[in-house]
Amino acid sequence: MLGPVILAASRSDRMRRLISAAPVTKQVVDRFIPGETVDDIVPVVRDLTDRGLEVTLDVVGEDITRPDQAGAARDAYLELIDRLKELELGERAEVSVKLSLFGQALPGGHELAFANVRPVVEAAAAIGTTVTLDAEDHTTLDSMFAIHDELRRDFPQTGCVIQAYLFRTEADARRLAANGSRVRLVKGAYKEPASVAFQQKTEIDRAYVRVLRILMEGEGYPMIGSHDPRLISIAQELARRAQRKLDEYEFQMLYGIRGEEHLRLAAEGHRMRVYTAYGTDWYGYFMRRLAEKPANLRFFVRSMVSKG
Repeated sequence: MLGPVILAASRSDRMRRLISAAPVTKQVVDRFIPGETVDDIVPVVRDLTDRGLEVTLDVVGEDITRPDQAGAARDAYLELIDRLKELELGERAEVSVKLSLFGQALPGGHELAFANVRPVVEAAAAIGTTVTLDAEDHTTLDSMFAIHDELRRDFPQTGCVIQAYLFRTEADARRLAANGSRVRLVKGAYKEPASVAFQQKTEIDRAYVRVLRILMEGEGYPMIGSHDPRLISIAQELARRAQRKLDEYEFQMLYGIRGEEHLRLAAEGHRMRVYTAYGTDWYGYFMRRLAEKPANLRFFVRSMVSKG
């Protein structure tokens, strides 16, 4: 029940100021966002990959208001990719981008976002890695999918994200699976109206399994974005039924959540990728992590009380 409230707070400037000013906030945020700069994040990447894990890296930020901010976001990703080149990890270290950070919501935003993201995709391909386009709220998805289709003409390895709680997602999954795309399936972390999205956890879980079956039985590369033990087990069974090898799909989880499970899956031979965000504009990302899972919110509240 608190999820929608927290998601609403993620858009509130007043709540942003209050939470950012709380003395305990930084140490709690550090659990989910292990650095602010590319220099901070390179040792994290090395540590994770040395332990047999893979990573996808996200420079946090969204809802920009000026074209120069979109250009700065592009340049931050280009700097990140330049540093990844030194590590020679290939697809073991990819990047994830939100098109809102590249100017999607500005005037002429579709063209602006494409112009800014294409150099990032080109740079990633040049070092042997990939880019995944993150899904945002439902009003942005037609633009995201159009940009994804355009990028895949020259860079077919470009991935995208679909959200199980949206009514449209089964149709999107069928199209993407038939086209051989790399697709990350998540439950969804934005406040969406009942006219476009399931609202109850049980409905969302059922939708997740339906969509995952489509992806597993299709021609693409499924990326299972979930921390739910039941859904992870179902994914393994669906992969077995579809006769997929361990390198024909992967699991993805967030940095700071269920770290022991990351290592367990990797030890079993699964590709296990850790979604690792960094940067200074952490507020929206952090609030969605709290909204996704009650345990995250309890952790934050206990930390605030203990430091009170």
